[in-house]
Amino acid sequence: MIVSSNMGAEADIIFRHQVVDVMSISTQVSRFDSVAACAETIGDAVIESSVVKFVPRIRSGSCANIGPRRSMEDEHIRIDDLSSHLGSIFNPSIPSAFYAVFDGHGGVDAAAYIKSNATRLFFEDFDFPQVSDIDAVFLKELEDSHRKAFLLADLALAAESSVSSSCGTTVLTALVLGRHLLVANAGDCRAVLCRKGTAFEMSQDHRPSYLPERKRVEELGGFIDDGYLNGYLSVTRALGDWDMKFPLGSASPLIAEPDVRQIVLSEDDEFLIIGCDGIWDVMSNQFAVSLVRRALRRHDNPEECAKELVNEASRLNSSDNLTAIVICFSSPARVESCPPHRRRFRSCNLSEEARNKLKSLLEGN
Repeated sequence: MIVSSNMGAEADIIFRHQVVDVMSISTQVSRFDSVAACAETIGDAVIESSVVKFVPRIRSGSCANIGPRRSMEDEHIRIDDLSSHLGSIFNPSIPSAFYAVFDGHGGVDAAAYIKSNATRLFFEDFDFPQVSDIDAVFLKELEDSHRKAFLLADLALAAESSVSSSCGTTVLTALVLGRHLLVANAGDCRAVLCRKGTAFEMSQDHRPSYLPERKRVEELGGFIDDGYLNGYLSVTRALGDWDMKFPLGSASPLIAEPDVRQIVLSEDDEFLIIGCDGIWDVMSNQFAVSLVRRALRRHDNPEECAKELVNEASRLNSSDNLTAIVICFSSPARVESCPPHRRRFRSCNLSEEARNKLKSLLEGN
C-alpha cells in the first residue's frame, strides 16, 4: 500500500468521529461489470441437481516477506478448517475454510487489529441459520453479513483508541463453504482463480485509475491528484483512515464497503491465489497462475508455491511488502517426477584424414 509524500503532514490532522450504527453508513457504491467470466449471480449459486457433485479438498500455503520496505504492514489469515474454529456456526459436515490478506498503511495497527478480531467480526457477531444444505437464502444472508462485517470493522477502528485515525488497511477475504466460494474485497488486494489453467479475477482493484471508482469519488466531492485519492491515498476503498472520512456516516469518497462475488466451484477449478498488491504490481494474473500450476505439478505443495510467488515478485523488483496465499481445491492432474539429470555427450564422425592425424599424434609421430 502506498501513500503520497504528504502523508506526514496530513497525518497530524485527526478528527474524533462519533460511532454510528452501521445502517447509517452510506451504501452508495458503483456496481462493477464482472471481470471474471466465471463469476455467477447468487441465484446461479444454488446447488445444481447434477449427478456428480464436486467436493473441494481444501489445503493451502502462505508466505509473507517484508520486501525492500523498512517495516512489515501486511497481515494474513489462513484457516483450512473453519468449523473447528467456530464450533457449531456452520455444519461441520460441509467443508469450510477462511482466508484473508490485509495491506496496512500509516502503520500496521489497523491491519493487526482486524486480523486479531476477524473471527468475531466476520462470523461470531452474526446469527447464521443452521442448515443441512446451502440454498439461495443462506447465500444471500452470508453475502449480506460479509458486507456488514466490513462496515462494522471500519467503525470498530474508529472507536479503537490504539489505532491512529491516519492508519488504515485494505482487506480481501475468501470463504469456502462446501462448493461455494465467496470473495469480498475493499482495496487493491486481489484474488485470482485458476480454472483449467486460465486465470480469472475474483476481485476488482479499487484504485483511482479505475474509472467507476474515480467517478464515484468525484461525485462525492473528492479528487484525484497524480493517481492518489485527495492527493494522499493510492486506493479508494479501505478500512480505517478516519481522518479522510466524513463523520456521522456521511457519504465519503473513501469507503469501506466491499465488492462481493460468489461462484460455485467445479472440478475445473484448481486453486485460488490471494495476495497483497506487492505481488500484483509486478506480475499479471496469468503469469502467477501459470507459475503456481507448474509448481504444483512438480511438488504438489501450496506452501512452496506461495514462497515461489513471493520470491518471483522479489526477483521482479517489487517495491512493497509481499504476501501470498495459495488455496488448492483438488490435487493436480499429475505430479511430475524429476529423475537425476544425465549428461549427454554429442557424438561426432571424423573423416579418414582426421583419424589418421589423430592416430599419428597418439603414436607420437
